[in-house]
Amino acid sequence: MISMQLKPLSRLLGPKPHIADSPYLSLVPKTGSPGMSAKIDLSTTSYYVVASVEMGNTTTKCILTATNLETGKTYLLNKTVKMSRDVRPPKEGEKVFGKTLDGKKLTRESVGELVRQTLEEAHKAAGLTISQDLNFVVRSTGVVAGFDKPEDVGSFILALADGCITAGVPPKNMTPAMNKDNLNPPRLRKFSQLDKVYFDGAVASVLPPMGSSGVEIVANEMEGELATAGIKEAAKWAGVDFRNPVCSIDFGTTLKGRMTNDLAPYSRTIGNFCGLAGAVPDAIVRGSGLVDSEFGNVLDITTKERPGLLAEIMNSKGIEEHAKWAHEMVQIDVVPDERRWWGSVPVNPKAARNNGVTLIGCEVGENGKDLPKLNEVGASLIKKYNVNTMLATLDLVSAMIAERLLKKALENNLISSKTTIGITGRAGITGDKPALILQKVTEMGIFDSPNDHLVFCDDGLARGAAVMARCMNSYGTPKNPLGGLRGGKCILGARMKLQNKDKKTEA
Repeated sequence: MISMQLKPLSRLLGPKPHIADSPYLSLVPKTGSPGMSAKIDLSTTSYYVVASVEMGNTTTKCILTATNLETGKTYLLNKTVKMSRDVRPPKEGEKVFGKTLDGKKLTRESVGELVRQTLEEAHKAAGLTISQDLNFVVRSTGVVAGFDKPEDVGSFILALADGCITAGVPPKNMTPAMNKDNLNPPRLRKFSQLDKVYFDGAVASVLPPMGSSGVEIVANEMEGELATAGIKEAAKWAGVDFRNPVCSIDFGTTLKGRMTNDLAPYSRTIGNFCGLAGAVPDAIVRGSGLVDSEFGNVLDITTKERPGLLAEIMNSKGIEEHAKWAHEMVQIDVVPDERRWWGSVPVNPKAARNNGVTLIGCEVGENGKDLPKLNEVGASLIKKYNVNTMLATLDLVSAMIAERLLKKALENNLISSKTTIGITGRAGITGDKPALILQKVTEMGIFDSPNDHLVFCDDGLARGAAVMARCMNSYGTPKNPLGGLRGGKCILGARMKLQNKDKKTEA
């Protein structure tokens, strides 16, 4: 049973959700930049600058972050966002290797060009140079709809690399260093633990799930990995201890995230989310006549309009009726063994099950084919109400998806009263969604203090890129750890012991 009642006034008077919001930091690079009012010089600080380059179904981003390696806190430098639908069409002779969820065809050359432009614009806006000020780049993609199997994402990552290299990123800034002496710039080497521990695949003390023979079990696994790590970093700003066991949900256009257990020093991924997320509200707004019926999305509206409490109070019955109507078409379940795709995402549920991982997916029809039917919900909302009521309905639709995902995870023993839940992505943190989700988590009765076990943040994936870059080069902060168990201590000693044991076993 899915709870429907909005209770807008109770949310207004109740506890506020924990929303992590990293401050922006202005830096003066060693090359200088006219007109900047910044007071920090990169060449003399302990900041580690990372670019997260990501092309999703809806947006293509380059988000620059700077992590203070003394404190472990990450700041935003710049966020440059483009619409993925604006990628140029394939040229004659170019090989199409995939497409977005909306059907935009992609080639290695067209993706590389879009990535290069985005990367260059981000650095220019921040007053930085790619060749001298950027320390590391992490690439990822949420575009998985046009692939046949999870492993095909590798081709996309290569296309992203092309864009980075043509923009001037040295290849060494995209791979982990072998030892401290290879780390650049030299002034940051003192913060690395590479002389004590090496990168063994665990990001923020979570091991990724892999199928038999190294086959990935879900195409956007890396995005789920980055989002989980990013929420761990963001939670530091909100005062929430988001360490294992955790449940992360990334509501981008497609759904990703994972559930971990409470093993130490590394937890295991015991569950993965996959399928559709922001694509659901996008399909609703495409029936409103306010956006392009083929490539439009919620972002086209929210840049001009915002839902409000008044819309909920005045039209709460209509909001609930339309949200329920939408959810009659939304299926949330454990992915059956015979499925190769779920909500457009290539999956390998049999390999997942063989490795102790449960796949939970969000679907609309078979492989998203019934998404256009949601257009009718948007058309009805605009005809009977207005754009603010439609946006308020989308908030409830997303909150109900979160509730159903969490209930399914609870049914399968993937979360418990020890778990901390983290939400990121445009369809999970905007508008009134955090308050609605907090309300529903409270009603589920999992936690004595629900607000202490729930955190929201923007750009979880980009934050996770900064965390992954640090993990690859062992830039840990033992005094303010991201890894380990909730309420526990740093796991550096336990990692050293484990890796030394592995070396002896191999010998």
